[in-house]
Amino acid sequence: MKIILRLAFILMIIPVFAQEQAGTFSFSPSNFDVNDEITITVSGVDPTIWNAGEPNNIYLWAWYFDHCGDFGAGPILGNGDWDNSADYLQMTNNGNGTYSYTLTPSAFYGDTDISQMGVLVKAENGNGDKKTQDHLEYVGEGITINILNPSSTPVVLNSGDDLNISATMASNGSNQVNVPFETFFNEVSQHTGTGFPVYGTTLTNLTTSGTVRIQVTFMGEIASCSFEVIIAPTVIEEPLPANMVDGINYDDILDSKATLVLDAPSKDFIYVAGSFNGYNPDNSYLMKKDNATGKFWLELNGLNSGDIYTYQYWVYALNPVVDSPQLVKTADPYSTLVLSPFDDPFISEGTFPGITTTYLYPAGQEREVTVLQTGQAEYNWQVPNFTKPKKEDLIVYEVLIRDFDADRNFQDLIDKIDYFRNLKINAIELMPVMEFEGNESWGYNTSFHMALDKFYGTETKFKEFIDLCHQNGIAVILDLALNHAFGRSPMVRMWMLDDDNNGWGEPSSENPYFNENATHSYGVGSDFDHSSLRTQNYTERVIKHWIENFKIDGFRWDLTKGFTQNCTSGDEGCTNAYQQDRVDILKAYADYSWGLDETHYVIFEHLGGDSEEQQWANYRLGDAVPKGIMMWSEMWNDYKNLANGSASNFDGMGHLAHGFTEKRTLGYPESHDKDRIMYEMITFGNGGSGYTLNTALTRMSALGAVTIPIPGPKMLWHFADLGMDNSIWLCSDGVTVNSDYDGNNDGDCKLDTKPQPQWTEMWLDDPNRNQIYNDWARINSLKVNEDVFEGNYSINSGTLTPRIYIWDDALPANMLKNVVILANFSNTSQDIVPDFPYDGPWYDLMDDTGSTSISVLDTTDPITIASGGFRIYGNAIPETLSNPSLEVNNGLKIYPNPVESTFSINKTIDGLQVYDITGKLIKSFDGTFEKGHDFDISELTQSIYFIKIKNSSGEIQSAKLIKI
Repeated sequence: MKIILRLAFILMIIPVFAQEQAGTFSFSPSNFDVNDEITITVSGVDPTIWNAGEPNNIYLWAWYFDHCGDFGAGPILGNGDWDNSADYLQMTNNGNGTYSYTLTPSAFYGDTDISQMGVLVKAENGNGDKKTQDHLEYVGEGITINILNPSSTPVVLNSGDDLNISATMASNGSNQVNVPFETFFNEVSQHTGTGFPVYGTTLTNLTTSGTVRIQVTFMGEIASCSFEVIIAPTVIEEPLPANMVDGINYDDILDSKATLVLDAPSKDFIYVAGSFNGYNPDNSYLMKKDNATGKFWLELNGLNSGDIYTYQYWVYALNPVVDSPQLVKTADPYSTLVLSPFDDPFISEGTFPGITTTYLYPAGQEREVTVLQTGQAEYNWQVPNFTKPKKEDLIVYEVLIRDFDADRNFQDLIDKIDYFRNLKINAIELMPVMEFEGNESWGYNTSFHMALDKFYGTETKFKEFIDLCHQNGIAVILDLALNHAFGRSPMVRMWMLDDDNNGWGEPSSENPYFNENATHSYGVGSDFDHSSLRTQNYTERVIKHWIENFKIDGFRWDLTKGFTQNCTSGDEGCTNAYQQDRVDILKAYADYSWGLDETHYVIFEHLGGDSEEQQWANYRLGDAVPKGIMMWSEMWNDYKNLANGSASNFDGMGHLAHGFTEKRTLGYPESHDKDRIMYEMITFGNGGSGYTLNTALTRMSALGAVTIPIPGPKMLWHFADLGMDNSIWLCSDGVTVNSDYDGNNDGDCKLDTKPQPQWTEMWLDDPNRNQIYNDWARINSLKVNEDVFEGNYSINSGTLTPRIYIWDDALPANMLKNVVILANFSNTSQDIVPDFPYDGPWYDLMDDTGSTSISVLDTTDPITIASGGFRIYGNAIPETLSNPSLEVNNGLKIYPNPVESTFSINKTIDGLQVYDITGKLIKSFDGTFEKGHDFDISELTQSIYFIKIKNSSGEIQSAKLIKI
């Protein structure tokens, strides 16, 4: 079991190399035992290749195999990191082209159970080709015992069963016969014999659990291998207490009590092993079974309020399907916090306080453990009931926390709240933050859907971020990957095929949550079977957890094409065709979400045919609170071509092209999954010669003008607003693997962590990049605050001078009711015929003073627009052009604040206005009011507002107001 697990861990650290120096190893003495001092010498390496001629840049890297052939850890003091070897492993430069290191294996590794030791030598940082090939050396006789039967361990038996045992032995890699074997049970000798060529014996009538140890003696050396035998206990059958759900049930009254519930069909008995029993459970920790539901449960008592406990389920099956293990040790599928031996060592105290002191992974375990803690303090929400922006007004900002700022955590987002607010976006969509495998990931390899990944921070810090967003009028949307899960998922591992007995595997035929093979052509990880009631229940618990406990405003459902059971992995046509089961189950999940929060955002990444997407986009639009599922609409190729100087049709940015009744198309020119349009322009634009950086930056403002204002929700990929030009194919070593022109290169660097020059190079201070940010902020503000952008539209695309018309005839003539957008993506200045809907004054909506206008006598008179330029004209000056400065004036006091219904101020004033967080005027009080006057805002929803007052001297002041 250990060997593959630890090899996988090593492979996560050691990169793959295109070329290695061979190197020649010698050991002195050449034959040695585990307790002998030895000197390892290597020759034939050239450090000048590794580190610009540094002659002492040679370090040892080591590991070992035990007598059972299992992989052992490295040196007891550690190897260090691959890119930063431990100092004590620097080898001695002998001055004759050789390097040496002296050690005693037992002391060096902290173990005497060593059959082979493995070494290589490397440069300190190990990058590139800076290593030799691996070398294995036998220790002593190099004895390896191969247990043929049982084929997997531990062994689970009924009381009174017999156990057949067989084994062979090898020395220095060669099979040996007539070797003395001896079998012990609980250290009592049961049988002696020889391997000729296979040793065998039978232990009969086993009635107690214990340890079997198989020992061999060869050339005066003794070695042994052990495994556990578990005798199935008698499970108590008892009804599950009322109102229990799967996972941890904290008691409403007693902090000393918690009840664990696990749904484990086809399993025979389960122990709860945890810090409360030293991970050595007896029958008092054997879970009871409820016959009515088939669920296992156990009540834990005597817990200390606030203490951190950890636990696993040890899940046993007497007769699993072939190649499935009899025992699986796993964390709780419904964990809300897990500790991981694979990931936690690389998480900092700054991101997750206590990770090295309080939240300690228990020694001796090999898989994730669940954290249990009674008496947890409730978070004090400042905005308990956030009013979400309307779907039609959404400007969604997609963020990968890992690549947002240097610390890669929630605090980075909190610290940059002004960046989001000043950009005037009103929603942030986070790529998956649920517990995923590894740390530096996009997050779609989720293993625990209800647990927050600690690499990004704590639950409290995440709630602080959400609360702060809500205080600033920004909704928070989570990317949810429930098409699949990965191998660490307890629901995969409890019913898996594990033919090599390494503790990992794919779903078996008895798995109640997953398909054995994906039933669609976009399979990744293990494929959820959404026709299964258990999968549906799990999905609903995930939805409820994030909505109720974190006040999440919406979900973006990843890879919804996978939610069908009707296709096969190789049938692309079937997967992309209309599938009624997929339509129905995804509607049911949307219904469940809306049952918890009727304004919840439901967004599907389907990217499929309009006939199926119409079923979701037009769903429940007639409700008192209109619903309708928003559909991702990828327009990357069309906008990339346009930005590069090639005419393209981008009508699909709006809902009309898809046949949706209402504006439920979440269109975007750029997302995490496609290359940066800036990179495309610099590399492929201008007919293939590429645009200069500043030319490309100029064209990004125009790109925003022909994307964001189109009625309906829109999405921006983080830092497109600053002209981010790092390719998606940029590798961690700074090399870009050039993508194909269509962006479909499958290079290994797509998922690599990207640098953040937007902060280190202070892009906000770069006038060319800041211009994009300011232009897009202006456009975002117009779209969010002006009613016309919820109206009708037409798109004249397919040309390098596209035109967009937006109007709402229901609006009064003196309001902004018509908008005309013109842009020039050619390489020369162009005279564009605007075709204004009527003559008269037309105002430049990008001028925040409202002073720039043109007088239109002939609606077809051309307007000259420079290459890469744009214009946005409106028939009237919008209110948003004259919003107040929402800075707090210390002399103005509001009481009470927060306020429930009425408030007063400490001044006599000549009028008061209330603005929402976006700067939109909500309510006015006209006239002269004495200080202490009651202003009634009981009809306003709970949120953050700003008030602006004018005193008798004409002075303008403003202050923040919290409505609860």
